[in-house]
Amino acid sequence: MESQGLIGELAAEFAGTMILILFGLGVVAQVRGGGIGDHDSIAWTWGLGVMLGIYVAGRISGAHLNPAVTIALAAFKGFEWRKVAPYSIAQFLGAFVAALLVRWNYTEVLHAVDPGLTIKTQGVFSTLPGNGTLPVGPWGAVRDQVIGTAILLFLILAITDAAGTPPAANLTPFVIGLLVVGIGMAWGTDAGYATNPARDLGPRLASFLTGYGDAFRDQTGYPYFWIPIVGPIAGGLAGAGLYRLLIGRFLPSAAPQGPGELP
Repeated sequence: MESQGLIGELAAEFAGTMILILFGLGVVAQVRGGGIGDHDSIAWTWGLGVMLGIYVAGRISGAHLNPAVTIALAAFKGFEWRKVAPYSIAQFLGAFVAALLVRWNYTEVLHAVDPGLTIKTQGVFSTLPGNGTLPVGPWGAVRDQVIGTAILLFLILAITDAAGTPPAANLTPFVIGLLVVGIGMAWGTDAGYATNPARDLGPRLASFLTGYGDAFRDQTGYPYFWIPIVGPIAGGLAGAGLYRLLIGRFLPSAAPQGPGELP
């Protein structure tokens, strides 16, 4: 029975991450390939994708949808370490399959605007320093990913902490979706706010296998792929640790009785 429970959790992580990436990559493909929409539509749609992915998977797996979240929860919230690798693999596979679907669906559009499948449309699938145009180097991108993911985890823990003031009426996915919109609006310039190793690596591999020969490199030729993996993991641990240090340890041990009621 325990193994069946884990299978269900992994299926939920796969499905929830797939939903997230279908919306996230789909909107970037539409903006960059079809010229429909802009930066704001990208930020809002990524937030909607996160919200919908959490609604899909939340009841079964907790809807981590992100290895940086899974690792941080194992380090600071008691999530079982033995599940970290399976969850991360399920998240990666969900992102990979979603990216293949987006790549397939937008084949004609991508080939029309970028026949050589170059860096011009690589950003549909994976992140680039300075979004492929601005002078941000690898270490600037690392800094950005650490800070951005620290913000993400700090606020996820604040939003979901039952001892604090969590959203009522099953609105937690909605509020976390708004958090991702905010990060996209404020922290998207330096490195495209991946803040999620599965979100970047899965689609990066999918694009590489379907014609983007330089998918693992940035616009300068640097092997950039490791930055959206290492940066978010380090940032997630930092953000969760800061939440525990600054807020979590000072909260009462039991949640308030009434919705929104302060102690």
